[in-house]
Amino acid sequence: MGKEGELQKGIAEFYDESSGIWEDIWGDHMHHGFYDPKLPASLSDHRSAQIRMIEEALAFAGVSEDLLKRPKSLVDVGCGIGGSSRYLARKYGAKCQAITLSPIQAQRAQALAASQGLADSVSFQVADALEQPFPDGKFDLVWSMESGEHMPDKTKFVSELARVAAPGATIIIVTWCHRDLSPSEGSLKPDEEKLLKKICDAYYLPAWCSTADYVNLLQSLSLQDIKSADWSEYVAPFWPAVIRSALTWKGVTSLFRTGWKTIKGALAMPLMMKGYNKNLIKFAIITCRKPE
Repeated sequence: MGKEGELQKGIAEFYDESSGIWEDIWGDHMHHGFYDPKLPASLSDHRSAQIRMIEEALAFAGVSEDLLKRPKSLVDVGCGIGGSSRYLARKYGAKCQAITLSPIQAQRAQALAASQGLADSVSFQVADALEQPFPDGKFDLVWSMESGEHMPDKTKFVSELARVAAPGATIIIVTWCHRDLSPSEGSLKPDEEKLLKKICDAYYLPAWCSTADYVNLLQSLSLQDIKSADWSEYVAPFWPAVIRSALTWKGVTSLFRTGWKTIKGALAMPLMMKGYNKNLIKFAIITCRKPE
């Protein structure tokens, strides 16, 4: 098995193992919440903060609420257990197709869709985001919420998002990045690289890139209305809350039931916080539109 195959296997097993505990404690949205940085985050706010993240991303990208212009078909790339897929399908009355590397996630996502009366609107399958099983120009909203960081080939990842986007479609990427390099820097500092490597090992991440790297990739594909922002301050309350939930009796006993990959991920959470606090890790949103 090549390096890319090993990475895919690690990602699938990590999410096969950890998705159940995440859903049990946090619900069906496997992504950061969007918080008011001036207010303390209460645990009861986390579910609504995760919904707020979706809404803020749609607003940032300028996705229309107009009945005639809103998305009718969408793809969720790296869908987890389908929280975003179901939310977007319901919000827009749209058809959604979603992909994940984890068979357990795809199965659970489909079961949740069926239980919510969305079996005809949303479908989930195991597939590789770098070789999406969809024809060119199929979707008018292409959504990737915190999956880009797992992609070993960012050029191929972005090219595939653009390929499956219909003319005029909106592409939304919300992902972890490392800080942009200054003009005089050729690379990150050695201690920064070391910290990122520890995080990569725990979460099955390949090499990181910056927001500027994503913007350059989108420009190289002649995509339009390219916008990006650093939302780190809006997600900062999330990691301490995840750590607190992991340290509850329910969290600790669940962790020990799930397996080593999940425990390793939990132990790496303080490293994520350290990266945020050092301004090394950025929580970025990058959006654009495919020319008509």
